[in-house]
Amino acid sequence: EFIRSSYFNKLEYTRFSSSVGKFVGFTEYGVRNAGYWNNDASLLSAMKAQKEVYCLNHIQIEYNNMLTKS
Repeated sequence: EFIRSSYFNKLEYTRFSSSVGKFVGFTEYGVRNAGYWNNDASLLSAMKAQKEVYCLNHIQIEYNNMLTKS
């Protein structure tokens, strides 16, 4: 799962989760930003592609590292 969170003063105001497939806002400012970002189809598709770019390419490396350290 790919998660990208935005914080200000240690308070999370938005989060993108690949399992949900859209941005979710946690504050008034975050809800407004999430609504704006969710209406941008190119941004949503780019965020969904990040799962394949980052997670799927690194899972085997992380898994092997865990096995050698345990």
